[in-house]
Amino acid sequence: MSKVTLITGGARSGKSAIALRLAAPYARKYFIATAQAGDDEMAARIAHHRAARPAEFHTIEEPIDIADAIAKLRDKADVIVLDCLTLWISNLMPIHTADEAILEQAQHLTDAAREMPPAIIVITDEVGAGVVPDNEMGRRFRDLLGWTNQKFAQAADEVTLMVAGIPVKVK
Repeated sequence: MSKVTLITGGARSGKSAIALRLAAPYARKYFIATAQAGDDEMAARIAHHRAARPAEFHTIEEPIDIADAIAKLRDKADVIVLDCLTLWISNLMPIHTADEAILEQAQHLTDAAREMPPAIIVITDEVGAGVVPDNEMGRRFRDLLGWTNQKFAQAADEVTLMVAGIPVKVK
């Protein structure tokens, strides 16, 4: 059974940096990236993350079927960094109109992470502490990510909240 670590926090709070630091001691490192370059700004963000990632990481870009990507690494990885649940939920929303379908995917991914031998470090954004979105899609996204974060936090061995670059142990 895997050790699952969840790292959450706001934008630019240091989530990716701490995840890479936690993964550093492991030998066989994999990084699963969920981002898709839909515009120039996102392409620049992806390029920034690629440049910051140490060369010893094997990167898999998988925006949808993360559980399958993790399963394929069962005997190859000592650690998997999954960056991030936030973009994964936004990738699933156009595919699934029913919230239940997305939450089933979230439960499937949570179960898959718990059953894996490699350590898994999961990155997500904290979206519940801000302003209530002014549109239905924004509220749906916030709710789906919040529920997904709860699933992972309950299943995780450790939960860290990043605040201005400082890790705060939650669990």
